[in-house]
Amino acid sequence: MCAMARPRKPLLSRDRIVETAGALVDAEGLAALSTRRLAAELGVSGPSLYNHFRTKDEILDAVADAVSAKIDLSMFAETDGRDWRTALHDWAVSYRAALADHPHIVPVLAQGPGRRPAGLRVADAVFGAMVRAGWPPAQATSIGALMRYFVTGSALGSFARGFVDDETAYDPADYPHLGQAHLLAEHRQKVDERAFETGLRALLDGLLIQYESSAPDSSVPGGSVPGGVSVSEGSVSGGSVPGGSTSDSSASDSSAPAER
Repeated sequence: MCAMARPRKPLLSRDRIVETAGALVDAEGLAALSTRRLAAELGVSGPSLYNHFRTKDEILDAVADAVSAKIDLSMFAETDGRDWRTALHDWAVSYRAALADHPHIVPVLAQGPGRRPAGLRVADAVFGAMVRAGWPPAQATSIGALMRYFVTGSALGSFARGFVDDETAYDPADYPHLGQAHLLAEHRQKVDERAFETGLRALLDGLLIQYESSAPDSSVPGGSVPGGVSVSEGSVSGGSVPGGSTSDSSASDSSAPAER
């Protein structure tokens, strides 16, 4: 019996395309990704990619969704006893870590989840956890949005890296308070992580103050709906979906919670 001949080219799959595209973006940035370059990296003809993806944008979406799938959502499980503030903190740290590993794809993720399954699961988990904790749907949507703004903004660039490590660039006659600025780049990771944690705690502390000041019974942790804003007052009705149906046109942009 003759042995079955092996295929001359490796089999192509969506997973292999996404993995190779992601590695290319990680190494060289978004501009490096083209269907021609990707096909060459895979050792296939360009048209064969279209058996799996219709456009390059669909490939980018899949790469972005693979990053979203790495974000830990376990802290939002209904059986987890942690309060909503702790859950948001731990999720934001995991969210930022996932983006830090793949900084070039952040601009795609910052646009929102679109139809990406993993991105929508993240949005659903955050929104659902906030509503279960007692936040009205309109405010739960706002929390998801502001967390996305904060985390993706922090991942788009490094504050410390923006300062050159040349001491002569900071003439004390012109910049009397930047005498140590040339050291920032050397300690970039520590500086940026500390800044992120400082901002995150300030953001969550502000939300906690708002929550406790409006809760009818603040003795119940993560308990009843804050009484200061009702669903009808919050311009979002329906309750079961982010944004629901709107009674105020200004809330139309709140209908989609943040993609993470």
